[in-house]
Amino acid sequence: MRYGKETKLGTSDVLDKSEEYFGEGGLGLELVSRDDCCISLVGGGGHVTVTVSEGEKTSVDLETREWDYHVKKFMADELK
Repeated sequence: MRYGKETKLGTSDVLDKSEEYFGEGGLGLELVSRDDCCISLVGGGGHVTVTVSEGEKTSVDLETREWDYHVKKFMADELK
């Protein structure tokens, strides 16, 4: 499933929050890759990929399998 959200946060802030929330210190997903615009994590039979692009506001594209509830919660709680 794909989700999208705009935020006032910068790219690095979104990626840091994504890694903290979904990664080892959060939900425990394994970090597969991270670069300047995106991060991918896997675990629990699914995955989460976050892609960020900056403009007037920062656009965040989230793709997931098996982690929909947590992706929606992350968007509501962390991407303000």
